[in-house]
Amino acid sequence: MTTQSVRFGLIGYGSWGRHHAEAIAKTDGAALVAIAAASEQSRAEAAAGHPNCQVVADYRNLLTRDDIDVVDVVVPNHLHAEVGRAVLEAGKHLLMEKPMTVTVAEAESLVAAARAAGRLLVVDFQMRMSALWAGVKNLIDDDRIGTPLYIVIDLWRRPYRPGSDRWRFDIQRVGDWILEEPVHFFDLARWYFQPHGEPASVFACANSRQEGHPELEDNFSALLRFSHGGYAVITHTLCGFEHHQTVKVTGTRGAIWASWSGTLDRDLHPHSSLRFFDGQTLHDVPLDRPTGELFELEDQIAMMVRAVRDGEPVAADGIDGLWSVRLCEAAKESIARRAEVFFQRE
Repeated sequence: MTTQSVRFGLIGYGSWGRHHAEAIAKTDGAALVAIAAASEQSRAEAAAGHPNCQVVADYRNLLTRDDIDVVDVVVPNHLHAEVGRAVLEAGKHLLMEKPMTVTVAEAESLVAAARAAGRLLVVDFQMRMSALWAGVKNLIDDDRIGTPLYIVIDLWRRPYRPGSDRWRFDIQRVGDWILEEPVHFFDLARWYFQPHGEPASVFACANSRQEGHPELEDNFSALLRFSHGGYAVITHTLCGFEHHQTVKVTGTRGAIWASWSGTLDRDLHPHSSLRFFDGQTLHDVPLDRPTGELFELEDQIAMMVRAVRDGEPVAADGIDGLWSVRLCEAAKESIARRAEVFFQRE
């Protein structure tokens, strides 16, 4: 084991990208050495915020540097496949914001590129790093409720931030709104049910309050069936207020209830709770650290450092990213066909 810093390059310096930059800069064992940003204003802000970094307009210039180990990619969804392949082909490890790509074919291509390059492909499913949502997984894995059979993941929130130049409201760049937040919940459901079986089918429905834009699904629900007989209900709305999420799991012996509430998704002082019933007694589980996406982002960077430097396993790899895109694509197909979509066993 060596104590040498893991050197990061960052591609994208929008509202979320700058949080990535701050997380890298403050993480022990990480060094932010270069930033690529598309707009002149973003480059000026990156240079002011991180004066010791090289700031470039073209991300390809960043990839030519020999002093970068990991590239963190935080760009609009439609660019993930192109930029991700370039990172891997340049011989760098890749940390990719969710969704990994906007199509299954692109996701399969990235997995193949990582395998060919012999480099890590890590997807930023930061909920897997959360003391709260990972706490649910720990209770399941510790056999506190028996075999999980039923999961409900529910989100009530206000509309999305538009993103730079309103890319999140442009179907050509966002891909689909199922890829924005439900992608996290598909990943959680699949993670919680492992190793009991992979997804077998999905049935979804959605609607939009935005006239002429049915692809921007303000309200979305899906029923995800698993091969062992368990199922998950994933539902969210962007027509609510504040940010409230719950995860409920029942098993053959007990049940889990986890909740997170804040005024915004990046609230630094949320209310969170984790409880489980073992069939006889109700337990409150204390959380050992704050929860929320800004905290989990820091944990994600630290995890990436340990993976590159010490060979530790990653939270979510390319196969996890591929599965999440596959589930989102199937949900979109289900909405269009108004029918259940089945997965072939692999």
